[in-house]
Amino acid sequence: MAADPPRVLVVAGPTAAGKTAAAIAAATAVGGVVVGADAMQVYRGMDIGTAKATPEERAGIVHEGLDLVDPDAPFDVEAWLALADAVIARGQPVIVAGGTGLYLHALRRGLVTTPAVDPVLRAELEAEPHLHALLGAVDPALAARLHPHDRVRLIRGVEVFRQTGERLSDLQAAHAGQPDRVAVTGVFLDRPDLDTRIDARVEQMIAQGYVDEVRALLDAGFAPTLRPMRSLGYRHLADHLLHDLPLDEAVRRTQRDTRRFARKQRTWQNTLQLQPARGGEVEAVVGMARGVFP
Repeated sequence: MAADPPRVLVVAGPTAAGKTAAAIAAATAVGGVVVGADAMQVYRGMDIGTAKATPEERAGIVHEGLDLVDPDAPFDVEAWLALADAVIARGQPVIVAGGTGLYLHALRRGLVTTPAVDPVLRAELEAEPHLHALLGAVDPALAARLHPHDRVRLIRGVEVFRQTGERLSDLQAAHAGQPDRVAVTGVFLDRPDLDTRIDARVEQMIAQGYVDEVRALLDAGFAPTLRPMRSLGYRHLADHLLHDLPLDEAVRRTQRDTRRFARKQRTWQNTLQLQPARGGEVEAVVGMARGVFP
């Protein structure tokens, strides 16, 4: 008889909703470990702008998923999932906290098995001007779901078919019928005053040395064109330092883009099948943790 899947508590929600404090309180209550599920917090040297838990906040609680690679190193959902699986295998209560919906979805459902990227084929497809039509000829179901400008997913769909002779949409459908790989109890934190909290947090980050953090990354040789350096806030502060964008305008753009990003994060609540927190956020999450890990 198959063993029951491992249990985890997931604390999700948009940026600035209070996930870090709730996860740390839950881990403290049950003697657990916090696994970060934030695609930007994996990068070393990107601390203030990604709102990593401070060393003081981490004291006494093991935190995984932070400071794994430099900003110019590759990192993806597959690498994060391998890390999360290794932590879960230790047997300690695991509280997964973060706002990267793709990571959290993969934790529960796993990843569709596809071949590794062929660099030659990838380069050929990246130069292809009619990707949507190309995918439509081999995998019309997938093409119908994708926007014609979604080049990353269009390329992957064509790649999979050319490498395997199978449609990615068929592989995804077969995967959807598999059981959950992890038993998730999850909570989705949100706040009615989130926009105000976001604006205030960006101002606080500036006061904490956010500009100096971006300057140090640039001085260390990390190009402003790197994907992590084009993420929220970092790109605008890099423009401030390199292209004379006024600081107040860089801050305004960071606040605006973070608010927009938070709205996108909210769309993951139904996909992740998580319940909204009831009562005080920290108290609710601690209570859930004690129920999952008695």
